[in-house]
Amino acid sequence: MAFEIERKFLVASDEWRAAAIGSSRLRDGLIARFGSGKVRVRLNGERGLLTVKGPRAGLRRAEYEYEIPALEAEEMLGILADGPIVEKTRFQVPHAGMIWEVDVHEGLLAGLVLAEVELDHEGQEFLLPKWLGREVTGDPAYRKASLVKQALAAVSPCCP
Repeated sequence: MAFEIERKFLVASDEWRAAAIGSSRLRDGLIARFGSGKVRVRLNGERGLLTVKGPRAGLRRAEYEYEIPALEAEEMLGILADGPIVEKTRFQVPHAGMIWEVDVHEGLLAGLVLAEVELDHEGQEFLLPKWLGREVTGDPAYRKASLVKQALAAVSPCCP
């Protein structure tokens, strides 16, 4: 079984930019929800990806990812995605033997910068870069669905 084990943090400064070794433009859309899992489609440059994520158990969750034609990913984003498309540039930033992914959001979530690191096991130790802010791994307010909901409420408040 494939698992994802990651830790997520707010980014406190731009110091990471000098160490970035690459970047890619991502567009994500939610295709389906089931229980506490989801199916997401992503366009990563010229690569299309379909990802199924299961419920969380601590830091771990089942994750299955499949490459699909980019044209099909684009079509899914336009036809099947439930809610707005999340757009961001993801930077790869090495630090103390780990590769951190720093997501600089655009569009609806513009201004939000998050960093995450993938781990081999839940107890893995690692050094935190000095440009990190507080950890938001377990904070439901920083899950994609919550962030989008908050942003939509801010741009189109309901009735007085």
